[in-house]
Amino acid sequence: MTEMPVLTTERLSVRPLTSADFPAYRALEPDIPDDRQHATLAWRVAGYRELGALLQPPYGERAIALRDDDTLLGLCGLVPSFGPFGLLETWPRDPDEDRARRFLPAVGMYWMLDPAHRGRGYATEAAAALVAFAFSDPRVRLIRAHTLPTANASTRVLTKCAFTRTGEIVDPDDGPVWRWQRARE
Repeated sequence: MTEMPVLTTERLSVRPLTSADFPAYRALEPDIPDDRQHATLAWRVAGYRELGALLQPPYGERAIALRDDDTLLGLCGLVPSFGPFGLLETWPRDPDEDRARRFLPAVGMYWMLDPAHRGRGYATEAAAALVAFAFSDPRVRLIRAHTLPTANASTRVLTKCAFTRTGEIVDPDDGPVWRWQRARE
């Protein structure tokens, strides 16, 4: 079984969610009905066990909590990105380097913090822990993220974590978004 490891920083514990996190989890998105949030949290908690039993990488949503008292500050996570086909022995080697780069083994990274805990560096600290964890797997070559196209707290987090803005895409729900990435050093 693959376990979802707890990542620790100076101030934070980036850990699997538990059912005891529900009150703080609920507060992060108060417009979502309780029954939906209970179901989502139960699904995430069960997912750690089920994906671990299938020996899947320990990706998914995690709690960002204070190490001192386990206060839930927000959520973050890594998700597999489509296209790591270049790892397959039988996959043809593409002479088009630009197209080949789109198929590097990659993960997506995301986070959200309770507004009451923003502006204290917690998102940067959690993101840096996720970057270190992702690149501890030798198969991961690239981490991707997206932000709204403005200079904001999320773009500052990515810049501090050595991400590079690589372009803009149009999301059908959010409109234009900036694409960011950080490659393995």
